[in-house]
Amino acid sequence: MTANFKKSEFECKCGCKMPSKILANVVKTADNLQVLRDHLKASITINSAYRCKAHNLASNGVKTSQHLQGIATDIICKAHKPESLYKIIEDLIEKGKLKEGGLGLYNTFVHYDIRNSGKARWDYRKD
Repeated sequence: MTANFKKSEFECKCGCKMPSKILANVVKTADNLQVLRDHLKASITINSAYRCKAHNLASNGVKTSQHLQGIATDIICKAHKPESLYKIIEDLIEKGKLKEGGLGLYNTFVHYDIRNSGKARWDYRKD
């Protein structure tokens, strides 16, 4: 799909087949992650990307999760702590290098999505 991301990294973790209508969204998501990866000059691990309805429910995902549309990823980068990665993504969005969308900070990962409904930000870190 891109220089550093394979379609398999975006597949639902339950093993179901990704619908073809989702693939176009996944490609756009991968393109944005490639920009981030090129900027970081470090690998990115995708913990979660596309989720089917059943897997989203099993993962306690919200019914309107962007993962259902193939436009969301939960990522880590060993070279950056989540707080740093979050700030880098925010900066790239502000500079117009990444698509505006959802950005969430968690203790061990960052959620980034390319939703069409505009900017969404949250911090779900726990003490």
